[in-house]
Amino acid sequence: MNAQTYLAYDYPLLNMFWTMLLVFLWIMWFVLLFRVIGDIFRDDRLSGWAKTGWLVFCLLLPFLGVFVYVIARGKNMGRRETEHAGARQEEFNAYIRKTASGGRRSSVDELARLSEIRDQGAITDEEFRRAKELVLSGHGPAEHAGRAPTTSSPSAR
Repeated sequence: MNAQTYLAYDYPLLNMFWTMLLVFLWIMWFVLLFRVIGDIFRDDRLSGWAKTGWLVFCLLLPFLGVFVYVIARGKNMGRRETEHAGARQEEFNAYIRKTASGGRRSSVDELARLSEIRDQGAITDEEFRRAKELVLSGHGPAEHAGRAPTTSSPSAR
């Protein structure tokens, strides 16, 4: 029984702080490595060969590769991340707008469509005026998607 056993009281407090610091730095290193690799793939301005070169450099010589990448291209890493997040947010907002509208047309779209129909001669100026009044008053097809427009003919009055 010559093997030395370490108990909790054999590990001083300063060594515990040193170990915690090393573990924290190790985790921080991997976070930085993955951010750099993500930035390499995200950058549209790099060619395929440049991406491959940076990736090989960062994987074969990780410390040197990541530090050189951060020095050479780190200034724009935040800008690229912000642009990517902005693009994702804009796509999400466009999806929400499209979904929330339910496929309905806005009043401007309806008026443009009515104007085109009038210019083609399919409706008269009087019918255009009545349909325009319905759309602007909020009772037209723009607000009632899926329903037929409720324009009354002069003979029904």
